[in-house]
Amino acid sequence: MRPRSLLGQPSPQRDLIKPKALKAGDTVGIITPSSPILNPSDRAKIPLLLDYWGLRVKFAPHVGSRGTFSESIRDRVADLHTMFADPEVQAIMMQGGYGAMQILDRLDWNLIANNPKIFVGFSDITALHLAIHQKTRLVTFHGPNPFSTFNEYTRNAFWRSLSQTQPLGILSNPSENNPYRPVHPLRTVRGGRGTGALIGGNLSLIVALMGTPFEIETEGKILFLEDIGEDTYRIDRMLTQLRLAGKFAGVQGIIWAECNRCGTNSPNDTSIYTLGEVIDGILGSIGIPVLSGMTLGHTANKLTLPLGIEATLDADAGTLELFDSGVV
Repeated sequence: MRPRSLLGQPSPQRDLIKPKALKAGDTVGIITPSSPILNPSDRAKIPLLLDYWGLRVKFAPHVGSRGTFSESIRDRVADLHTMFADPEVQAIMMQGGYGAMQILDRLDWNLIANNPKIFVGFSDITALHLAIHQKTRLVTFHGPNPFSTFNEYTRNAFWRSLSQTQPLGILSNPSENNPYRPVHPLRTVRGGRGTGALIGGNLSLIVALMGTPFEIETEGKILFLEDIGEDTYRIDRMLTQLRLAGKFAGVQGIIWAECNRCGTNSPNDTSIYTLGEVIDGILGSIGIPVLSGMTLGHTANKLTLPLGIEATLDADAGTLELFDSGVV
């Protein structure tokens, strides 16, 4: 984990920076780079969760602060910098919401790169995952926030990804009690195997970053996409934008995650096609392996994925195999 100086351009896989593995007794810093945690009762739940693994909690100064628009941006930047600089903090967790994009051009990338720590979240945090990955090459983790449903599957995936220094191996959806009526069905949109570094996150945030210095880089990668509560026509529009922008060119495989409450949800949905037809029509026509239904993002059963780690997607078997760990 050597210090970094000149940041900005992507480096080869061997130049990834990995944080140290999490262990009992470590301290987890809590920040709110998106929406604040205003309810003290909600904040009180976080130590109860992390105590399950023997972890300590340290709240950033402005976790429960709203402030004015400009004050909020300043405070959220300060909290993120404080936690990366704090030698007592080994990992950083945060909830999503809205607003992470507002702080991207104000972050100190050298500070982050020279103080590598576990950084885990999803949804709006996609903006920070992509920016940190591109500017520092730090491996960050697309995984649950402090208020996620930490059922057994999510707990095991979370701890395995953040504490295991051996290759993570094969990942897939939870075991099903009834194979004829699965709760989390996987579907092979287009078969085959593809290998590349993992990248992805929330579809809405990925599209929102297009045209910015933090635009997602997908060539040679395994791309995963997730979202929640989006009508079919909006998903069609966002995927079409990525296609027109060339973001599917050179991709080695795509995971379309279990999209909670997505599809024809409102009278405003003008699509004449189902969500499955849109996925097949856009992603299935690219000519690469595509798997639909993996439990990522906005679902109670949640994998924790290290961004930047090389993986193979087997769209026929419904598995994702990681050939390395995200921590050292």
